Amino acid sequence: MFVTKRVYEAPDKNDGIRVLVDRLWPRGLKKEEARIDYWMKEVAPSDALRKWFAHKEERWQEFKNRYYEELKGKKELLKQLTDLEKGKKVTLLYAAKDEERNNAQALLEVLETK
Repeated sequence: MFVTKRVYEAPDKNDGIRVLVDRLWPRGLKKEEARIDYWMKEVAPSDALRKWFAHKEERWQEFKNRYYEELKGKKELLKQLTDLEKGKKVTLLYAAKDEERNNAQALLEVLETK
């Protein structure tokens, strides 16, 4: 089972495997406090796409479309995530303030269709 969670929320034993899926390390967060098992920055949107989106709500659908296109070239990374999930809970961590429109949520939608 995949779930998403903001990386700034306190780690919980029920998080399962914690995977940061952002390209940049979250500001002000110490690595020891984050308790991240894997940092898969390569699965995050490209810098160009991330900057274009800029978390503007009106760009959300187009962001997802473009991100899905980028993910088509990252099948091995998606497989790594699905392999982690077999029989375990995997929490996809993100730093964005918007809990509904962020790359982890878009990635979750892709993983749920596989």
